[in-house]
Amino acid sequence: MRCVSDVAVVLIVVLIIVLIIRGPKTLPELGRIFGRGVREARAEAEKLRSEDDTPKDDSAAT
Repeated sequence: MRCVSDVAVVLIVVLIIVLIIRGPKTLPELGRIFGRGVREARAEAEKLRSEDDTPKDDSAAT
């Protein structure tokens, strides 16, 4: 579980650095960009999973 807490600390530090560099006014825009990227990644992962779940042609199995 130490790994999870280390990741959380690193994420908080990165967010603080971004806040200092970019300023608080750009945070909503950065959040939207990040959210859009996560949403697209999930959609692609789901698409790949659904392709793996589709049955293959039976003639190829023999």
